[in-house]
Amino acid sequence: MLKRTCSLIAQPTRALTRSAGRVPSTLKGCSCRRISGHSTTPSSAATGHSQSTIPSNQVAHSAPFPRRTHTCGTLSLEDADRRVVLQGWLVPKGKVSKKLSFFGIRDSYGTTQLVADSRTCGPDILAAMREVPEESVILVEGTVRPRPESQRRDVPAGHVEVVVSTFRLLNPADRNMPFMPFDTQNLANEDLRLRYRYLDLRRAELTNNLKKRSDVAFLVRSTLHEQGFTEVDTPMLLNSTPEGAREYLVPTRVKQSTSDGASQPLFYALSQSPQQPKQLLVASGAVDRYFQLARCFRDEDGRKDRQPEFTQVDLEMAWVSWGEHGETARTEDQPHDLWRIGGHEVRDIVETIIRRIWKKVENVDLEERFRVMTYNEAMARYGSDKPDLRFGLEIQDITSQLPQQVRSALETKDEIIEVLVISSKPEHASFARAAAEVEHDRAVERIQIARGASADWLNHSQTVQDVLASAHPAVDATDLTAALGLTEGGTVWLSRRARRPEGGWTALGRLRLALSEAAQRKGDLVLSDEPKFLWVTEFPLFTRADEDKEFLAHGRWSSSHHPFTAPMFEDIEKMYAGKIEEVRGQHYDLVLNGVEVGGGSVRVHDAAMQEYIFANILQLDEKEKSSFNHLLHALRCGAPPHGGFAFGFDRLMAILCKTTSIRDVIAFPKTAAGTDLLFKSPSPSTAEVLAQYALKPL
Repeated sequence: MLKRTCSLIAQPTRALTRSAGRVPSTLKGCSCRRISGHSTTPSSAATGHSQSTIPSNQVAHSAPFPRRTHTCGTLSLEDADRRVVLQGWLVPKGKVSKKLSFFGIRDSYGTTQLVADSRTCGPDILAAMREVPEESVILVEGTVRPRPESQRRDVPAGHVEVVVSTFRLLNPADRNMPFMPFDTQNLANEDLRLRYRYLDLRRAELTNNLKKRSDVAFLVRSTLHEQGFTEVDTPMLLNSTPEGAREYLVPTRVKQSTSDGASQPLFYALSQSPQQPKQLLVASGAVDRYFQLARCFRDEDGRKDRQPEFTQVDLEMAWVSWGEHGETARTEDQPHDLWRIGGHEVRDIVETIIRRIWKKVENVDLEERFRVMTYNEAMARYGSDKPDLRFGLEIQDITSQLPQQVRSALETKDEIIEVLVISSKPEHASFARAAAEVEHDRAVERIQIARGASADWLNHSQTVQDVLASAHPAVDATDLTAALGLTEGGTVWLSRRARRPEGGWTALGRLRLALSEAAQRKGDLVLSDEPKFLWVTEFPLFTRADEDKEFLAHGRWSSSHHPFTAPMFEDIEKMYAGKIEEVRGQHYDLVLNGVEVGGGSVRVHDAAMQEYIFANILQLDEKEKSSFNHLLHALRCGAPPHGGFAFGFDRLMAILCKTTSIRDVIAFPKTAAGTDLLFKSPSPSTAEVLAQYALKPL
């Protein structure tokens, strides 16, 4: 069969041109070597056939071909003089002369330089390679040789090149590609790249991100297995519950009859997180330490760091403490550790994982213990529950330094006045130019203080005036000005807020971040890449300041974390006494350079306490409470004290890959609006399909 097919190739060229460049059907499946418009037998000399031009229009090769011997990123000087077979995508480099051209062949491991010299591969092969469209899939055979020392690059396969002897086009690329993925100097807009994500993934940056993601996932799994964790898959299709986030509903063809005989459609809810299943696993006693890399789904408004479906490294542990007991409350090496809640066991595991990741990926040795800061301290000093500690510019509470009548008025309202200052000190120089252009919240007042005008600027403050209902004597601010470092002049922003912070930001906290971002844009501030990990603890257990949860709360209290988080044992009496706003939770967030990378809590294991939280604080109605009946019953059956944690894996990888968007570390991400431009989802359905689910379009 081979001889018959190859004899057809030897026919005169004019006999084939009638097919408008197409290979006759009798050639399909031929094992001959096709070289662009040229095809030869595997060994012309052996068969006695001469080479003949076939205008094949660069047809894909659908027949056996040699296996690759190496990837495009593994060759080194040790492989010199070795004959190799490489497969990959053709990257044009340049024509040196009529008889010599350089190319690149790229796969996911790297790029190898190819030397196509007509003296070694023949003029036909050189001409064929020059005709092949960029990004075509090719196979080359050749010999490895060292590159000249001046041309060597410290990248995979950067010290060698391959002198091509034979070449095969495996699959030609369209000459009208939407964009060229290797052309990073003229990068297409993100929407176009998302629409053709399979092309965009050829970029080395995204390829390396996916590899790094795989490596980190393997390291996480290995570490947790060493620590005695069991990986368990939990359901994605669950029942809708009022846990805090909007859910995606999945219709089913299962129907429920109503009292009037109509069919009522039934729905699954895609899992927001495996929160209830993992608690039930631990309550069962079958799994002492659980984990999984869980897929989670939340119908949230689009943001650059959010996706409707995402991955989290999910942990849960039995026998988790509720705080240090007795003489173990303080150790000599950690006398000032502010971790005053339970969950020490969870903290140890999380810090172990993070230290190993940073050592493996960044070759950085992190501290043995991460810094701890309470929520109240973070909000007071930085105005954020996820503060970036890489720059100063701390917020200051000046209430105690104000005149008595102002202090008394603030105390009556349970409020404070705090300031953010940019002085003439050297440490504030990087923010000086940014201060002139940053916009601020209406609740913030800005005052420019000239040098020598240190005594009366507070008398012109509208913030101070608004505190007092009537006129008051002039205030001498000389001492305050000196304490704030404004004797030589500067800028001060004032803000009045409730003494007890709530939510994730204060007005001055947002301003502090805006100043930092503006200074970075101007090049006046360069933040260190040094990882500054921080635990934030002792959050308010309940809140009315979370807009994302208000659609479920409708003015009721909602849980700051989730409704299964335990109160600090010191605040249990306050909770039962109705002092809801004073109750702190055993909730802990891990923050890195201003980004929350994960969070967790000690759980309520007392069924009576959990039921009290549902009924008396969150004020769930009977239908809402019924969705948690199975959990309450599991707690009554003897659930151990337990707690857990979840890393936002996509966000963690974005940090490790040094990208600002988590879309760069996900193979097939959605847009900020939650749409998939590649798979064209979500999409409408037909009335016929909807009818199967007892649904109809509006």
